[in-house]
Amino acid sequence: QVQLVESGGGLVQPGGSLRLSCAASGSITFYVMGWYRQAPGKQRELVATITSGGSTNYVDSVKGRFTISRDGPKNTVFLQMNSLKPEDTAVYYCNARHITMVYWGQGTQITVSS
Repeated sequence: QVQLVESGGGLVQPGGSLRLSCAASGSITFYVMGWYRQAPGKQRELVATITSGGSTNYVDSVKGRFTISRDGPKNTVFLQMNSLKPEDTAVYYCNARHITMVYWGQGTQITVSS
């Protein structure tokens, strides 16, 4: 069992930056880690993933603005978000996936507004 706790959310102006963290309660060495988001009235969507080997993947709407990374020894995953837009407003969820095991964090709210 892996518990995931997100932090770093909040209110930011358009064009600003935030860094989300996801701390895992156990080893996530072999997990594919991801960030998802869900805006009001919309389905949850994949934002970015990173494999155990460090390969990354992003949804087109955040490419060039967001960066996912992981700190293996600290069992932590990050999402650096730059040039934020109002359409990035959503609850962001951390996800850990390995074979049939899938875990989710509780989510952290990001609001991009002036």
